[in-house]
Amino acid sequence: QVQLVESGGGLVQPGGSLRLSCAASVILFRFAVMGWYRQAPGLERELVAVITSGGTTNYADSVKGRFTISRDNGKNTVYLQMNGLKPEDTAVYFCNAGGSLRQKGDFWGQGTQVTVSS
Repeated sequence: QVQLVESGGGLVQPGGSLRLSCAASVILFRFAVMGWYRQAPGLERELVAVITSGGTTNYADSVKGRFTISRDNGKNTVYLQMNGLKPEDTAVYFCNAGGSLRQKGDFWGQGTQVTVSS
């Protein structure tokens, strides 16, 4: 069974940075694509960034140039470095596995709250 555990969320001021981590219970290379999605209150869950086993990435237009996704297969971990955070980035961020560059997979973490506020 796949377990994904996110960490690193919190409260940050606009313009600040956070680094999210997603630790997987199985060897990551089983999944071609790992990703981050987010969901704000009253809105649908949306793609933030995804990365293939070969390092190909895809980002939402709203985060391009500010967020960076990476993966360390030796540590079974996927990261999301978030810089230049804005209030509209406030959401619960979820780790996802088993999808594609544009389609979410079947496996989800429990989510971690990111709040951007002064």
